Amino acid sequence: MAEVYREVHEEPVRTTETTTDVPVSPASEYRMSVAERVIYLLGGILLGLLAIRFLLSLLGANRNNGFADFIYGVTHPFVSPFFGLFNYREQFGVSRFEFETLIAMVVYALVIWAIARLATVGSRQPRA
Repeated sequence: MAEVYREVHEEPVRTTETTTDVPVSPASEYRMSVAERVIYLLGGILLGLLAIRFLLSLLGANRNNGFADFIYGVTHPFVSPFFGLFNYREQFGVSRFEFETLIAMVVYALVIWAIARLATVGSRQPRA
């Protein structure tokens, strides 16, 4: 009886066959190239700094603080193209929801993604 149970409920053995002509090697198993990884790393750092700026502005961080001043100074060139969208007035130390920073984050995320995709155009690495 135990043998019948095993035969009925035993899962079939599945084999995997590759149908691609590209040989699979440890180097080609990675989905991202080095250039793509560098682009995403630098873009992630930029988006992280912009997120910190958004939080500092939302919480009303004092510009006289060294950390807040550093974040505002580094991210200002990246956010300044978007200041004219919503009548921006530069106020530090006052809690403010910066729509400009959020829009900058979305725009830069799309730009980073597009640049990373362009960096891998013509790549022979298989994508899943």
